[in-house]
Amino acid sequence: MKKLKAVLAASLVSLSCFQLFSFDLTEAAAGMAGAFEGLVDDNEGLTSFRSLNIPSGGRIESLGGAGTALGDDISFFDYNPAASAILESSEAAMFHNAWIGDSAMETIAATGRRGQLGYGGQLRCFYVPFSEYNFFGDKVASSYYSETSATANISYNFKAGYRFKGIAVGGNLRGAWRNVPDYTDNQTDKIIDGSGLAQSGLGIMVDAGVIVRLNVFKRFASREPNLRLGAALNNVGVSLTGFGKSVKLDDPLPTRLSLGAAYRIIKPILVTLDIKKPLNILDIPSSEKFSVSLGGEFTVADFCKIDAGFCLQGGSPRISLGSTFSLKRIELGINYTFDLTSSANPVNHISCSVKALLPGKAKIRQNLQKKIDDNYIKGLKLYAQGEYEEAIACWDLVIEAAMHKQMAVTFEPAIEAKASAERFLASKQRITDMNKLNATPRQK
Repeated sequence: MKKLKAVLAASLVSLSCFQLFSFDLTEAAAGMAGAFEGLVDDNEGLTSFRSLNIPSGGRIESLGGAGTALGDDISFFDYNPAASAILESSEAAMFHNAWIGDSAMETIAATGRRGQLGYGGQLRCFYVPFSEYNFFGDKVASSYYSETSATANISYNFKAGYRFKGIAVGGNLRGAWRNVPDYTDNQTDKIIDGSGLAQSGLGIMVDAGVIVRLNVFKRFASREPNLRLGAALNNVGVSLTGFGKSVKLDDPLPTRLSLGAAYRIIKPILVTLDIKKPLNILDIPSSEKFSVSLGGEFTVADFCKIDAGFCLQGGSPRISLGSTFSLKRIELGINYTFDLTSSANPVNHISCSVKALLPGKAKIRQNLQKKIDDNYIKGLKLYAQGEYEEAIACWDLVIEAAMHKQMAVTFEPAIEAKASAERFLASKQRITDMNKLNATPRQK
C-alpha cells in the first residue's frame, strides 16, 4: 500500500512538473526555432504513411526517440526488431499518444521469448476526425481518416555466452492501410461511393536490425553489459494507391537507417544516442537530412525512473520528459513532449503507457540461472578441497542447465573449470601408472 501511494504521488508530481515545463518552453519557442533555422529541410514530408514516424509514446519517446540500441522493453518494434531476443520477460503493453489537434495514436503489443529466440506482434492505429462541409457550412460527411499498421516480429541472439552476450539479429514484417473516407460531390452534396477507396493506400514493408552488448569501463556489479550498440533499417518496401480504379505506386515509404548507442555510466544513470538518416528509396537525392536524438534516464528508486530527451530533426527540435513507475509486474509511463517537428506552432503532446511483465518463461530462466550459479560455486569449493570428480559432476549440471532450451547459452567458466579438473585427474592417473611400471617386485 505504501508503494502504491508513493507511485500515485510521484505521478501527480510528474504531471505538475510537465505542465510548468510546458509553459516555460512555450515562452522560449520562438528563440529555439530561430536557433536551428539554418537546418530547415526542404525534403521534409515527401513520403507516404507519415504516421510510421509518430512514436507510440512512453519511455522511448521520453528519451527523445533514441531507442535503436537500447532494446530493453516492448517499444523496440518502432526502433530495432532485434530486441525481442534479449528481453528479460515476456511483455504486453498499451500506449496512447495524443498527437496534433484531435488526432491520436493507439498501440497494443505483446512479445515473448524462448531461449535465444524472440517473437512478438504489434498493432498501431493513427486516426483523426474527418468532417466535410458544403458551401453553406452544413456538415455533409463525417468519419475518420486513419492509418493502421500490423507488425510481426522474430529475432535470434547468436553466439550467446557468459562473457560475450551474443549478437541479436531480428526482422519485422509490417503491413499498413491508409483509410480515406468517402467524400461528397460538390454539386449534389451526395457521397461518392468508392471516392475514398481510390485515395486509400496499402503499404508492405520490412525492418531489419542488430544489437550487440559489451562491457566497457564498467564499475558496478551486474550481469547485464553496460554498453549496447545497435543498427536498424526500417520501413523498406512499397506503397500502393488507387484501389477501386487503377492501382499504382504511391509516394515512397518513410524508410530510415539508424545507428545507436546506449551506455550505463553507473547503475542509476543511462544515456542513449541515435543518428538517423531518412532514405527516399525512389529518389535518393530527395532524402531528408540526418536527425539526432539524445536521451538520459535516472533511476530514482527501484520503482521510479525519470527520463529526458532531445531530438533535432531538420530545423525543428523536440524536447521530452517522462517518468516510469513500477508496481509489482505493472509499469506505468507518463510522457510530455514539446514538439516543433510536427507543426509550425509549438505543440504539446502527452502520452501514457501501461505495460505488464508476464511470467511466461522468465521464471524458468530464473530457476535455471540459480541452478547454474549454485552448482558452479559448489564445484569451485569441491575443487579447492581436492574432490575433483565431484566438482566435475557439479559443472556438468551447470553446462546442462545453460544449454536448456530456455537458456541456450555457453557457460564458459564451467566448461573451462571442468577441462582443468579433467586435465589434473588425467595427469594424476599418468603419474600413478608410471609409479606402477617403475615399481620393483619387492616394492610390490
